[in-house]
Amino acid sequence: MGDFKEAGAEAPPAVAAARGGLSLLSQGESEESSAQGSALFLGGNEVKSRAVVKYSSAPPRTAFARLEEKTDLKLPPANWLRESAKLGPAGTTILGNSKKSKPFSSFGMAYDFIDSVGNDVDVVSDSENIKKLLKIPYSKSHVSMAVHRIGRTLLLDELDIQELFMRSSQTGDWTWLKEFYQRLIDQKWQRKKKSKEHWYQKAILSKFLYYSINGDGAAQPVPSAAEQQEPSSSDQTSGSEGASWPAPFEMPSSVSEDPSASSQGSEPLEPSYIVGHVASAPKEQNLTTLFNDGENSQGLKNDFVRNILWTFEDIHMLVGSNMPIFGGGRYPAVSLRLRDNNKPINVLTGIDYWLDNLICNVPELVMCFHVNGIVQKYEMIKTEEIPNLENSNFSTKVIKDIAQNILSFLKSNCTKEGHTYWLFKASGSDIVKLYDLTTLCEETEDKYQNPFTMPVAILLYKVACNMMMKKNQNKKHYGTIRTLLLNCVKLLDKSRHPQIIASANYMLSELFQLDEPKKEESSESPLNENSDESYSEEEEEMPDSDENGSYGTSSDPSDDNKAVAIIKSVGELSVPEKYKSIHQIRPSCAFPVCHDTEERCRLVLSYVLEGLKSVDSSIKKESDLPAADPSTPIPLKYEDESTRGGPEGLEKQMALFLDKMGSLQKGNYSSQSGMIPGSWQHKMKLQLILKSSKAYYVLSDAAMSLQKYGRALRYIKLALQSHDTYCCLCTNMLSEVLLFLSQYLTLCGDIQLMLAQNANNRAAHLEEFNYQTKEDQEILHSLHRESSCQGFAWATDLSTDLESQLSVSCKCYEAANEILQFSDLKSQNPEHYVQVMKRMGNIRNEIGVFYMNQAAALQSERVVSKSVSAAEQQLWKKSFSCFEKGIHNFESIEDATNAALLLCNTGRLMRICAQAHCGASDEFKREFSPEEGLYYNKAVDYYLKALRSLGTRDIHPAVWDSVNWELSTTYFTMATLQQDYAPLSRKAQEQIEKEVSEAMMKSLKYCDVDSVSARQPLCQYRAATIHHRLASMYHSCLRNQVGDEHLRKQHRVLADLHYSKAVTLFQLLKDAPCELLRVQLERVAFAEFQMTSQNSNVGKLKTLSGALDIMVRTEHAFQLIRKELAEEFDQPKSGETAPPADSSSLNQEEVIKLLSIFESRLLFLLLQSIKLLSSTKKKTSSNIEEDVVLKTNKQVYSQLLRATANKNATLLERTEVIIHLLGQLGRGGSRPGSSAVQ
Repeated sequence: MGDFKEAGAEAPPAVAAARGGLSLLSQGESEESSAQGSALFLGGNEVKSRAVVKYSSAPPRTAFARLEEKTDLKLPPANWLRESAKLGPAGTTILGNSKKSKPFSSFGMAYDFIDSVGNDVDVVSDSENIKKLLKIPYSKSHVSMAVHRIGRTLLLDELDIQELFMRSSQTGDWTWLKEFYQRLIDQKWQRKKKSKEHWYQKAILSKFLYYSINGDGAAQPVPSAAEQQEPSSSDQTSGSEGASWPAPFEMPSSVSEDPSASSQGSEPLEPSYIVGHVASAPKEQNLTTLFNDGENSQGLKNDFVRNILWTFEDIHMLVGSNMPIFGGGRYPAVSLRLRDNNKPINVLTGIDYWLDNLICNVPELVMCFHVNGIVQKYEMIKTEEIPNLENSNFSTKVIKDIAQNILSFLKSNCTKEGHTYWLFKASGSDIVKLYDLTTLCEETEDKYQNPFTMPVAILLYKVACNMMMKKNQNKKHYGTIRTLLLNCVKLLDKSRHPQIIASANYMLSELFQLDEPKKEESSESPLNENSDESYSEEEEEMPDSDENGSYGTSSDPSDDNKAVAIIKSVGELSVPEKYKSIHQIRPSCAFPVCHDTEERCRLVLSYVLEGLKSVDSSIKKESDLPAADPSTPIPLKYEDESTRGGPEGLEKQMALFLDKMGSLQKGNYSSQSGMIPGSWQHKMKLQLILKSSKAYYVLSDAAMSLQKYGRALRYIKLALQSHDTYCCLCTNMLSEVLLFLSQYLTLCGDIQLMLAQNANNRAAHLEEFNYQTKEDQEILHSLHRESSCQGFAWATDLSTDLESQLSVSCKCYEAANEILQFSDLKSQNPEHYVQVMKRMGNIRNEIGVFYMNQAAALQSERVVSKSVSAAEQQLWKKSFSCFEKGIHNFESIEDATNAALLLCNTGRLMRICAQAHCGASDEFKREFSPEEGLYYNKAVDYYLKALRSLGTRDIHPAVWDSVNWELSTTYFTMATLQQDYAPLSRKAQEQIEKEVSEAMMKSLKYCDVDSVSARQPLCQYRAATIHHRLASMYHSCLRNQVGDEHLRKQHRVLADLHYSKAVTLFQLLKDAPCELLRVQLERVAFAEFQMTSQNSNVGKLKTLSGALDIMVRTEHAFQLIRKELAEEFDQPKSGETAPPADSSSLNQEEVIKLLSIFESRLLFLLLQSIKLLSSTKKKTSSNIEEDVVLKTNKQVYSQLLRATANKNATLLERTEVIIHLLGQLGRGGSRPGSSAVQ
């Protein structure tokens, strides 16, 4: 220690600049960036200490005034107890002489530094409480502190028992604690009055500090100083004592109303809105705005001059300190102390001084010694020298061990978040006990008697709010947030604190992401990581460990079975690591695993329901509801039956709906419960209702994917009822909410469409639709308080009529589209707009097909000769209108493929119209009518439009092929009808033949026989049939035509060409032997016709040889026929197995007919061949080749005659004979003069 005489003289009286260990900023500024830390090495014992000033309201640090020797401190200075500019607005608090620690001081700090609570900091407390705890092994004085856990943070506050019991005797509060205290701890409790010496020392210190900042050192008497001294001090103290304890759990009326409500116009949707406004706790404000006038009395204000983040070894503490710090000159930061020279410094005082300097990071201590109030001298001591002072020796290592042991003891036993624990040590006792006051309080009649309940709940809420603000940064905190909020709700009385409960429940619901149901399920792992910041309140109690034999109670009579834990001797706290934090904070606050979407949504809805109940309970009172106006009729909830069902009623309801949506844009408001727009109830209910609508939407979507369409419709009905209520309450509809509504209606349209397509399971769907849980009923009840919820009834009814369901589905999509048109949603959400337009196009296609099928059914029921009915024509119009609108929908989003499909369907409708006109005339006088031609040509136009819409086959090959096939079919049908029912009364034969030929060739053009696909055999059959028909037509023309030889020759060539192509294509098919046989027989007939016009034997013989060659080539067709007949013959002939419905079983008669013709034509050809060859042989020299042919022909002819004569031969046997004979003919050598034919 060195003398300090020179220092005082050299220090300037008012140096504003602060330098050195701690840099203090102007009032209210954060100092985190400018603060410095220090590591101290004391007496060989290393103690790590670092202090960072987080906040300071102190004025710039000034030098203290050194008092002259012999200054009498009993005389008050002129400035005593007056406000001073040097002291700043904090007044005398800066000198630490006017107020003791408040019971809620830690909460005030916690509110200001909410980021630190629950995560980084172990302890939040007043520095006086920290010092008192660390001095426990050295001190005989009593210790009484309230301990609260928030996450991993402990909040310590002084619990002044004397003050509490004084209040109890006046108000009747805390009587349960007083009785408990008297019964178990101090049976003869009475208030201990403070001695005169205490007040004397306090006054001396106060005057000394005022002298030190006065600067002139003159002792100027103040009138009535003696009278002012004690009363002012005692009044001040008792006044603060009386005001510092609130009535248990009282809350001013301002809590239920948001003071800033009237200025709120719109309803933002972000969670920050809920944290900021609904809870009356804007981000920049303290939550203490909830208390307004009551906040100071409840001690929720941070009154400390500075808040310091102090790291002592591995313990992180947020400490509040009011210690005056002086600076200036060569001593930038010193603490100033007054000591009685007759009383040596003891260990307690040394620890006190050392810890104060350590916490505030002050490197030096200046002590002023006095004797009976007369200043003697000043001395300066460095902070690291304090533990080694004479009479005040103590080990810093032991202090560190004490700190670690106490923290471990508290963390191991104060495990329940939201509970108030009481750490108590009686005066002169070595035993420290820990009680759970919340549990003791719950045993009384009113469990809300604990005044700490409200501040704890608010702090839990604020910490959760703060974490919610950052929830996107780290989802693993979700479990912690949920635990904080659940504990907050558990602490509060629902009837007294509806606002906080509603807000907490809303935030609980916000933890579950409903927007991304699919992703959420796959990313549960980060949410389920164990967090060390909290624990679940749902986990059953675990017994405290007794590893060190010092936590549990024993048979010692001093032990108390009501205590949670006991330290049997304060001496144990000095033993290194005597108490380890063996109860790691229980890692059970994991976010609940929701195995499916429904479970997650149900959790959300349970929180929403609790929130709605809180809001509704706060506006239930009659005084809050508007008085009924006698002149206004009460609206009754009935509906005119005429407006229900049918497209007309639907149109009316849609018009009403759109009117309502338009009025929402103007901000109409129509709550039935009388909530005031802008009130917290109004804002909160809006958010809760919106959340419920989202949850029901996700539930509906999930049910839809499971094909539970009845359940899906019930959920989307609830979602739309929620939204309807939202619309009634909303004063300014946001575009995001309109987008939700558009999505809901889109899903509703999907469900109605699926119900229409799954009509066979209607009973099950109806049962699911009508089922309702109690939770859903209660939510609906809350919605009915505000609205009739009938705004979307037209969209959510479960109809049994298919047409009605399709119409409702269409109207849902139309409404969704209309909503997108209200604001700029269409351009902002192009993907959703495209989806809506696709669905509109699709449903209009469905309805068009429905009407088209109905028209086709009417047509099939109609008598053949009857004309087209008006009902059919009406259905055509409806169908055509739907297709046209659908095409427009798809074209508006440039969906060429779907537009092509609808154009294709329109073409099909035109064909049905054409078919309807074909039966109008008598079958015998039937001609292809102009109406048929008109509709078929319209169909062709639509198919060609479809092809133009697609552009190329690459865009969608399947659709392209389908349109081509339909177009080919249309041309083929037109040509066939014109050929079979030639309109000879209106057109010349040649014109008809020309039109048929053109139509057939166009049909061939669009019939793709080369591409390998499932449709290829059909295309080949179609092409073969076309060639066959064309060949037959030219054959017929040749037969009937007389005159123009050039034209006859052309027809002959064309007939031969098409017959050849038809044969080639039929031979590719395995299931058309009859068609192949018929074509070949026609070719033979064609050859025979040609032979009649030939005169020379050589020419005739050549033609005959060609005809026989065609006959031989029919062997392939007969092989196919034999195969099918053999398969049918080999099948079991029992009546149980029906023969397969293939061509062989159905066309046996045709086979018999064709076989008979074939046999007769073959006999004829062979006979003619034998005659011609025989006559030629007589006239010319012998030809070996011709002899062989003649011999073969005779043998075949002979065998065929015998075979045809056998009338008992089966079809299979006859077929085998033909195959055998054709084989003989084929092996009989080349026929003379035969031409190469296929």
